[in-house]
Amino acid sequence: MGYWRLAALLVLAGAVLAQIEVDPAPRWFKGNLHTHTLWSDGDDFPEMIAEWYRDHGYQFLALSDHNVLSNSDRWMAGAAVNRRAGVDGVGKYRKRFGDSWVQRRGDEVRLKTFDEYRGLVEERGRFLMIQSEELTGGSGDGRTLHMNATNLAEQLTFQMGSTIRESMTRNLQMVEESGKRTGREVLLHVNHPNYKWGVTAEDLAAVVGERFFEVWNGVDGDNDPGDATRPGTDAIWDIANTLRITQYSAPPLYGLATDDSHNHHGNKTHSPPGRAWVMVRARHLTPESIVRALRAGEFYSSTGVELEDVSFVGKRLALKIVGKGNEKFLTRFIGGKGRVLAEVAGLTPSYEMKGGEMYVRAVVTSTGAPEVASDEFGFKRAWTQPVGW
Repeated sequence: MGYWRLAALLVLAGAVLAQIEVDPAPRWFKGNLHTHTLWSDGDDFPEMIAEWYRDHGYQFLALSDHNVLSNSDRWMAGAAVNRRAGVDGVGKYRKRFGDSWVQRRGDEVRLKTFDEYRGLVEERGRFLMIQSEELTGGSGDGRTLHMNATNLAEQLTFQMGSTIRESMTRNLQMVEESGKRTGREVLLHVNHPNYKWGVTAEDLAAVVGERFFEVWNGVDGDNDPGDATRPGTDAIWDIANTLRITQYSAPPLYGLATDDSHNHHGNKTHSPPGRAWVMVRARHLTPESIVRALRAGEFYSSTGVELEDVSFVGKRLALKIVGKGNEKFLTRFIGGKGRVLAEVAGLTPSYEMKGGEMYVRAVVTSTGAPEVASDEFGFKRAWTQPVGW
């Protein structure tokens, strides 16, 4: 190898290494952990959906279709695609990516696999795809249970028990065993507990190995606000956590906000993208780093309120809220049994624990409307995780 060629290669290698930050400081990454595509009951192609999230400021996305991974050879009739989309979905797909990418067989279109579309849309340090699956089923007593398994290496089959608690436990064990077997950092969370009123606060409390549930799901009509006789998901969180701490001596649940998006063409309002997400404080944009940060509670959930910082030092929970125009912000600090410990207006709310609170978490509500409207709540919010327990 000539001297000048070797020198050029060394310069190139140095430039690549210089782009990889060594031991970076933690920063916020925006992501959605619950999304559907044509692989199950969504209405668009995976790479079209991923590109929407990437172009709207998200750093990671988990596509979590029902009881399937996008890793097999699958074709779908173009007419069926367009019926589900309510528009010429195939035409939009071809226009965006071209016939050199779009594979057709008569009227059929091939659905690309995870490895294929991941290679197309991912960008190192900017946008990450995480392989996931929504384990969908119920229990022998006729109740409904959906759980999202994040960062899977293999497709899994929903495990049904005689009760919801038994189903939750069986699926949790299955996912944890899969993670150990495949060497992956995996995370399982309970989806939309009030959907068909399938999962109660008491169920969430009793299965102490499960640490995550959706405090807010972007689908309209999944009963997040509760009704006249049943609590909403925000109240469920505190009921479950109070029981976990007082009766089970178990750590509290963490609350996720997700889109659960199915409708990606702008022509339906039931479950569009952009309604809810998590902000994860991690050092690296990798599946392992994101899952570890989630497990450590280093995240908050949001439908539009942005937090510059969340800290818990000593016994003091403090927030720094990013101001937006003329919006006003009110923070409720909540403890065990759902007791409101304090209400603080402004951009720098804090609460000092005095003893007896059991834990403290914060819910910030803005006077501003979400960018993607929801029938179930009309203002932006953010939820921090319980601390001090």
